[in-house]
Amino acid sequence: MTDQTSPKPATPAGQADRSADAAPVPRKLFIKTYGCQMNVYDSERMAEVLGAEGYTRTDTVEDADMVLLNTCHIREKASEKLYSDLGRLKPAKLAKPDLKIGVAGCVAQAEGGEILRRMPLVDLVVGPQSYHRLPAMMRAEGQVVDTDFPAEDKFDHLPERRALRGPTAFLTVQEGCDKFCAFCVVPYTRGAEVSRPPERLLAEARDLVSRGVREITLLGQNVNAYHGGGWGLARLLRELAGIEGLERLRYTTSHPNDMEDDLIAAHGDLPQLMPYLHLPVQSGSDRILKAMNRKHTAADYLRLVERIRAVRPDILLSSDFIVGFPGETDADFEATMDLIAAIGYGAAFSFKYSARPGTPAAEKTPVAPDIADERLQRLQSLVTQQQRAAQEAMVGREVSVLYEKPGRLPGQMVGKSDHLHAVHVTDPAGKVGDLVRVRVTASSTNSLAAERLD
Repeated sequence: MTDQTSPKPATPAGQADRSADAAPVPRKLFIKTYGCQMNVYDSERMAEVLGAEGYTRTDTVEDADMVLLNTCHIREKASEKLYSDLGRLKPAKLAKPDLKIGVAGCVAQAEGGEILRRMPLVDLVVGPQSYHRLPAMMRAEGQVVDTDFPAEDKFDHLPERRALRGPTAFLTVQEGCDKFCAFCVVPYTRGAEVSRPPERLLAEARDLVSRGVREITLLGQNVNAYHGGGWGLARLLRELAGIEGLERLRYTTSHPNDMEDDLIAAHGDLPQLMPYLHLPVQSGSDRILKAMNRKHTAADYLRLVERIRAVRPDILLSSDFIVGFPGETDADFEATMDLIAAIGYGAAFSFKYSARPGTPAAEKTPVAPDIADERLQRLQSLVTQQQRAAQEAMVGREVSVLYEKPGRLPGQMVGKSDHLHAVHVTDPAGKVGDLVRVRVTASSTNSLAAERLD
């Protein structure tokens, strides 16, 4: 019943077995995306690949001819969440036996054929490096698994980007990671670091701008390790900044060890590079950082932040923190709290440690759950205080806002500030894609209110 051999690579857009004159049959695709911005980008690209097969997006499972779950394996119970969601799809499969169900992403990469064994309703399982093969997989007989790291570049087989729904876009420039942090599955699910050629990225960026995009966020599991064609990320940013009509640039996610001098300098030199940087540190304890295989110390990180702020004093920093890592003592946790207090973050993502199968840390005993819970609450409380202080400091300031959608109130527009704050602006004449100057008038829990100036 189960064919777990990888299908042969498809031609671009996966059209190898279809006559050039044959029109694709109209069908509906439902995609649920879990996790990071890389997965958001991948879901968009998979939708484009399947668009060549006649699929258009739908927001309801009941209307779908294919359901694709694009999974994330970073956090605890990722597999359980997937199987729970698959269980809820059983009625839809019974009601529509021809419904195709696929699992993509990092859980697909990690679990492979086990997903098919546990959930026979699944038709295909595809890893994050193989989704360009989706059309060939769909034409295969029986169930199919493709979790290879293929020799061919998947980007060579993806269709051109389609017209976008808004003025912002993600652009993957780098995938995989060679850092092998003790807690992380990315090197095992996404593979080794690979950077895309700069000329292709510039061409894709120009195409995005021609379709109305004004802000691009460069993506990578370790984006500042970009080294395509001998270029570093700083050179790529400088070349992108020269594209007429591209008003804003961002990048995520970074590793402190790859913040080189020219990249730091770019934050002071490029007006298009927004004053926001996500720079994960994970812990403020040198002992825990060593156990995590982070290869930097808390002092290294603090010095790096000083250098960045020296060239861009108004930059807003965010970070990632793991509490309850195996062996973390009260003193280790207090070192993390001290680092947070010293830096002053505008936002942070924080989690209790969760063992990921196959990683070195999974073999060690984590901190007791009740202790980890208490530490996480304390850490999040401190970060929340800093986030509110950062937002309140914006009141009265003039900032730029790129409108992304209408607000809930009549005549209201919603967009992001230079510092990535969500901003609600009363602007009856405003349109999606407008980049306007505003004055911030108030701060609420997770957003700012502002009035338009121009």
